[in-house]
Amino acid sequence: MRVLMAALIAGTAITGAAQADALRDKALTYFAPLPSTVPAVKDNTITPEKIALGKALFFDPRLSASGVFSCASCHNLATGGDDNMETSVGHGWQKGPRNAPTVLNAVLNEAQFWDGRADDLKAQAKGPIQAGVEMANTPAQVEGTLASMPLYVEWFTAAFPEETSPISFDNMARAIEAFEATLITPAPFDAWLNGDDAALTAEAKAGLELFIDKGCSSCHSGVNVGGHGYYPFGLVEKPGADVLPEGDKGRFAVTATVDDEYVFRAAPLRNVGVTAPYFHSGKVWDLNTAVTIMAESQLGEDMSDVEVTQVVAFLDSLTGTVPPVTLPELPPETAKTPRPTVELLQ
Repeated sequence: MRVLMAALIAGTAITGAAQADALRDKALTYFAPLPSTVPAVKDNTITPEKIALGKALFFDPRLSASGVFSCASCHNLATGGDDNMETSVGHGWQKGPRNAPTVLNAVLNEAQFWDGRADDLKAQAKGPIQAGVEMANTPAQVEGTLASMPLYVEWFTAAFPEETSPISFDNMARAIEAFEATLITPAPFDAWLNGDDAALTAEAKAGLELFIDKGCSSCHSGVNVGGHGYYPFGLVEKPGADVLPEGDKGRFAVTATVDDEYVFRAAPLRNVGVTAPYFHSGKVWDLNTAVTIMAESQLGEDMSDVEVTQVVAFLDSLTGTVPPVTLPELPPETAKTPRPTVELLQ
């Protein structure tokens, strides 16, 4: 009897391991674990000096005309790398047109912004600083601000030692990109992909299987579980105007191509459990509701409450550990530092 019981237990364990391996093999055809080191970026060698400078710039509100808003204002590293608002508040307390995406793992995206108008984080960093509804500044004003502070001059020289004039708007963007490239958040899903069977709950594994079998992984795949490719929002059935505002035609504004109306980059889903509200409109605050809308709109699927709960359990396994970031002590201003203004700089 004891021999029989032992055999049954061993057989069950082998079956369970085989099932886990089969699901992992299946998952690895769609996803990949996060890199264990800071990823390289195009045309921007990452150095410790550049990272340190980029961190200071990321947190410095003096990059904005008003001296109020920094990159961290809309991309709060303590709240999922975004601002947890429908749309962000910027210069003169104006509200932006779209929900702020998370900056965490953003270096792994194929392109930046909901419509993909920025090829990389260098280009993305320049956009909000110049946008009248966000930081409302100009490249010349930013360069003048940075050059007015001797410590920034020292830091730019260390970060870009081969340049005779290291303080530039382009180098500011390169430094911010270097810092943001370090914001990688390893999650339980990565541990599971790397072989730790206990890293995911049974419910999360069921949700992962549903995520693949229902077709979610057709758009949300790769190392960032999305962040690449452009797809119509409402492929099967368009959501209501509250979720999909008629005035925001997505990538059409970039390409002026009719086929790109209401087309958006697939959202990266890492840390999605802590980055509500959802979608480019920021109108949906509940992740279960967001999953239900996507199932209906993109897949034509009427998912049960149990299935939605399982998918959300999988999505929660994508919530990772944010690397420790200490607030930098920023360079002091001088008499030459431009003063804050609430006017829109031209």
